Amino acid sequence: MTEITVTKNDAGQRADRFLSKAYPNLTLPLICKLMRKKRIKLNGAKAEPNVKLCEGDVFRFYLSDELLSKGGEKERDFRECPSDIDIVYEDENILLVDKPVGMVVHEDNDNTSDTLINRIKCYLWKKGEYIPEQEQSFVPALCNRIDRNTGGIVIAAKNAESLRVLNQKIRDRELIKLYLCVVQGRPEKSSATMTAYLHKLSEENRVVVSDKKTPENRTIKTKYRVLDSIGSQSLVEVDLLTGRTHQIRAHFAHVGHPLLGDGKYGSNKVNKQYGYNGQALYSYKLRFEFTTEAGCLEYLNGKEFEVADREAIWFVKRYNELRG
Repeated sequence: MTEITVTKNDAGQRADRFLSKAYPNLTLPLICKLMRKKRIKLNGAKAEPNVKLCEGDVFRFYLSDELLSKGGEKERDFRECPSDIDIVYEDENILLVDKPVGMVVHEDNDNTSDTLINRIKCYLWKKGEYIPEQEQSFVPALCNRIDRNTGGIVIAAKNAESLRVLNQKIRDRELIKLYLCVVQGRPEKSSATMTAYLHKLSEENRVVVSDKKTPENRTIKTKYRVLDSIGSQSLVEVDLLTGRTHQIRAHFAHVGHPLLGDGKYGSNKVNKQYGYNGQALYSYKLRFEFTTEAGCLEYLNGKEFEVADREAIWFVKRYNELRG
């Protein structure tokens, strides 16, 4: 018989979800079966898969050591990564990091281990704030993600309560994430909210935007305002009202204003003309605008964070050069 106690970082989860994360060999169907047979008990009684856990709850397992094996390969992987990250803000609950262009946030099809989340875990491990051996189900996690070739602010949660709060605030749009981009041409309106429909072609790693709704595509809404225009380029601030794959790039290309430097949805001829070899898109500002209780993160309400100074973003500097 094996016994474990639910910690603060484990509390608030469904019992079956917690167990599937804590013990990779236990699938959700197997957990339900073992609970029915009382081979997994909670606080000395029959456990139910959907019960929400509280700190101090006790699981008792009448299972083999093999089923309860936790492995360890993933923990070793992140320790081998660099811990260098560009910190925008940090406290005991969250970490805001300026992701460089070219870095992936999670492992992709190339199976690279040098990802933003692995660097963050290595950084916290070296500080002594993340000790995998003391965690049963929680690992530091990213709350938002941006493409490999987009740089800017990414949010990481250091504990489970912060992760739950941030995920809820993002779903309810109580966090405002603003992007800067340089688009070709001048949008007809100085500010607007554009609506269209996006279909993801996963195998081709691209999307198609249409003005017509189909069963396959999903609604996208992109709010923007033009900050400045010079010649054939415009500097635009974007507020994503929906967060779909390649949304900003594909949506602006769809309306005739592709991003400068975007080889997938833009014009390679124009990109070469201006010497851009990377898309002019950056997640540069984050604002916390809570309209409901935020628990342990209430102190962040009203705070705003910006990546360095606007002039420090490489494509904006290049844009200013065009102005002469």
